[in-house]
Amino acid sequence: MKMQAEVIREGELEKRSDSLFQLWKKKLVVLTKDSLSLFPDGHKRAKGKELGFGSILKYIYFTIVTKDRKEIDFRCPDQSCWNASITMALIDFQNKRAIQDFKSRQEMEQAAGTQERRLARAP
Repeated sequence: MKMQAEVIREGELEKRSDSLFQLWKKKLVVLTKDSLSLFPDGHKRAKGKELGFGSILKYIYFTIVTKDRKEIDFRCPDQSCWNASITMALIDFQNKRAIQDFKSRQEMEQAAGTQERRLARAP
């Protein structure tokens, strides 16, 4: 059973479609510290699409570009500061990942140093 992440922000955004006419459609959006979930009918009843921050390559204005180079455009229906909330959550996610990578490298270096010391003491 998947544990539900803490919701940072939830509300309505307009998403531009990938179609030829690029129409704007309203979506219910749920922002957590790890992802952005989109629900097509404005309700969480329907199966939503989850964009994990790990799949986002960069964030430009209010266009999100994923690692597979797909662009997803958003606009706010009012002055709701969604872009700032998403930016802060993405920065927090990237900082946590960088700290985790740093700690992993440190642990590997310490393990390698311990192994070198053991080999140096061996007869």
